[in-house]
Amino acid sequence: MPRKASQPSLADQHAAPGGAAAVDRALSVLSAFRTGDRSLTLAELAERTQLYKSTVLRLLASLEHGRLVQRTADGHYALGAEIARLHGVYAASFSLEAVVMPVLQELARATRESAAFHVRQGEHRLCLYRVDSPQPVRDHIKAGDLLPLDRGAGGRVLTAFGGAPGEPYESIRQSGVVVLEGDRMPELSGISAPVFNATGELAGAVTLTMPTPRLQRDHAALVVAAAADATRKLGGFYPWPND
Repeated sequence: MPRKASQPSLADQHAAPGGAAAVDRALSVLSAFRTGDRSLTLAELAERTQLYKSTVLRLLASLEHGRLVQRTADGHYALGAEIARLHGVYAASFSLEAVVMPVLQELARATRESAAFHVRQGEHRLCLYRVDSPQPVRDHIKAGDLLPLDRGAGGRVLTAFGGAPGEPYESIRQSGVVVLEGDRMPELSGISAPVFNATGELAGAVTLTMPTPRLQRDHAALVVAAAADATRKLGGFYPWPND
């Protein structure tokens, strides 16, 4: 009879409520592969999943049968062709708008201010998506408008995470959010935070804008939460706490 593990595996620690333990463990083996990994040894997979090697071997047999994992010539394990096929299906059906717009709608609902998603376009930033504030006094930027990259909260975030040196960009990279009064126009203020994709690259910036007298700095937490939500839905990892 196999001896009991001294500590729960990662799959056991994060088991799906009402799910199947074997499936949770198989998924933990797939999740053990990280960016930059071409292949992993059995020992590395066992260490990363906190499962016994014998258990990992049984799981690998099923994953290999399903072409989710393949054995390499040197006896290591790599992700299989079925992963690529599924990725193609996902990519073909994926819509950035379907992820970002609900996040912006919730942010605008919670704050009653205008929420937008900006991406870099050359030396400008493009307002790709936008949800207007329900209040009559607001800025009138529209989706499709080009804005300065070197002014405004969204522009500062895109510039900071594009690698610009010095201040204020170093501080923005450290905190993960920026709150600015009148940076683009004296009458307007903004709060912005970065969004990352599944490969860790900058996907854009979630930005909340409002007339300067209505600026509430505690809305920064809501903007960070929105950016973190969008990042997770894009398959990325958000590096700052947002509880």
